[in-house]
Amino acid sequence: MQTLFLRLLGGRLRTVLTVSFALVAALTVGLNALVVSRVINDYMASAEAERVARDMKLAETFYQLKLDEVAAISHRLVLDQWVVENFPAAARGDLQAIQIIDRQITNKIIVLALGGTHLIAVLDADGELVTGKVLWPEGTLSSALTDGHFGDLPIVRTVLETGKPQAATEVIPKEFLAQVGLDNRAFIPLLETPLAAPEPFDPREGTAGLALVGVSPLRDGSGRLMGAVLTAYMFNNDYTLVDRIKEVAGIDTVTIFLGDLRVSTNVLDEAGRRAIGTRVSQAVRRVVLEEGQEYVGRAFVVKEWYITRYEPLRDHKGNVVGILYVGAREAAFRSLVQSFNQRVALIAVVCILLAGVIAVPIGYIVTRPVSELVEAHRRLAAGDMAVRVQTHGNGELAMLGRSFNTMAETLHRTQQELLHKEKLASMGQLAAGVAHELNNPLGTIMLFADALHRELPPDDPRRSDLEMILKEANRAKKIVADLLNFARQQEVLAQDTDLHALIDQSVESVRHQPAFAEVEIIRHYDPRLRIIQADPAQLQQVFVNLLNNAAEAIEGPGTVTITTRALNGQVEISITDTGCGIPEEYMDKLFTPFFTTKPPGKGTGLGLSIVYGIVKMHRGQISVQSEVGKGTTFTITLPVRWVGEAERLAPAAQGEVIG
Repeated sequence: MQTLFLRLLGGRLRTVLTVSFALVAALTVGLNALVVSRVINDYMASAEAERVARDMKLAETFYQLKLDEVAAISHRLVLDQWVVENFPAAARGDLQAIQIIDRQITNKIIVLALGGTHLIAVLDADGELVTGKVLWPEGTLSSALTDGHFGDLPIVRTVLETGKPQAATEVIPKEFLAQVGLDNRAFIPLLETPLAAPEPFDPREGTAGLALVGVSPLRDGSGRLMGAVLTAYMFNNDYTLVDRIKEVAGIDTVTIFLGDLRVSTNVLDEAGRRAIGTRVSQAVRRVVLEEGQEYVGRAFVVKEWYITRYEPLRDHKGNVVGILYVGAREAAFRSLVQSFNQRVALIAVVCILLAGVIAVPIGYIVTRPVSELVEAHRRLAAGDMAVRVQTHGNGELAMLGRSFNTMAETLHRTQQELLHKEKLASMGQLAAGVAHELNNPLGTIMLFADALHRELPPDDPRRSDLEMILKEANRAKKIVADLLNFARQQEVLAQDTDLHALIDQSVESVRHQPAFAEVEIIRHYDPRLRIIQADPAQLQQVFVNLLNNAAEAIEGPGTVTITTRALNGQVEISITDTGCGIPEEYMDKLFTPFFTTKPPGKGTGLGLSIVYGIVKMHRGQISVQSEVGKGTTFTITLPVRWVGEAERLAPAAQGEVIG
């Protein structure tokens, strides 16, 4: 069997693919019975976990939005100019001031997004109630409340002591609720509940209220703390939030607990009433209330099984005071699993038939480009750098073909660059040796010729011969200097450089030359780009050289256009002229040392070689496009920041020599 399997894999790719398709289809039927149970269980577990997790996130979001809404009411009231200006008088018992603040409270409380039981209380610095109102679930408002003390409520005391706003889920004891007429609304009788703990988690359960509370400090114009504004939304016997979460978010059941007591829920008991007054099981209480952890599990709720999740609710000090619960019906997942099982057999049969139908054409489609790539690799390995493969579409095989073409082009370009660099290095060594050997004799010739020229009288006919010697010696000296510049392309003095200012300096240094008399220089700068890291002296040499070449290529009036453009971490500089252009046969030789199309005595053929070397030392690229009779464009691409060995080791300081 092993030998047969190895021979199959070692055969033609089309055969391997066809047989593989057939084997996959056959194995699908054979393994289907074994894996279907695991797939169903895994899917159900995953779906259940995701559904309940999603439900809890949605419930928490609604819960937080409601808390933000409550906190925003108190915050807006402390910023209300009418409240701030009239509070001192209201605190002293001025009825008119109290009425003004009462109207502002009414304006704020009636625009709440949800109904429910709400309280707004304006307190003085001791926590005494100055004025307040209660909004009942039916939408009615209480009369103004002017008697009560909330200074001992922990969240109020914290705000009055620290002067910082607070918003959290809080337990409001019965004695505070009684002051504003909410004690009866908060009362919930505790019902006997199976599996619950013998005693309530919080002894205040049944009489205290669980509420979303926001308290903001109230300050006068000078910033002095005058009091606070308390806003509360009480959950006890109020179902607006849990029902809204159920309707809008599509959650099966939502419950809010004070301690382990249900105070707001849409879970129904066997009589069809809301299960208010029942308590959570002891197992959930231990994990959520006592340990402060979330609880996820399967539970039987009243009439059917639910997948549940419980999250602890904490007050402003971080103490666990209640629970937020969501539950999803398990029956929904079971029906989905059954539907899945009914389709498994049909899918397996269809897969076998489809595999047989599409195996042969897919094998051909897949193997043809692979065969072309194999042949192209063989030719590339044999040295054929011009080989390319045709690609169609955007699939993986097309991407592989394009990658091969890119690789071949890169190899060809790299090979040419290496050859060019080797040639430049050899020519540089030769040029350096020749330049140094010629420098001393030239200096001697120029010294003695100049001395003789100075000694001869003005009318001596030999002066013209000496002037010719000096002129030609100076020209030879310039050639030697160019040779030395060409040989010294080994270092870059990298520093922050204003590219546009450097180009402007280069333009100013050449524009007064005779060659630029009828040439208009146009500059188009990218405003997003100014500073790059480069050697300004070497770059100026590049720009001056290219500008001179552009001007010399123009006969009569013409233009030279300089364009900069910011790329992704790079800058592109283009210099375009309207000159005579460069013949196609010269394009491959432009950067070769000593190659020139100028007449004898007009150029050394080193200018573009020096330009090429400087650009390469800057980790850049240079390219040229030209059309005879229309003009030439040299394009230089440089990194905005210097990248090289020095940058990998340590940040390069300005003026650091990098080579």
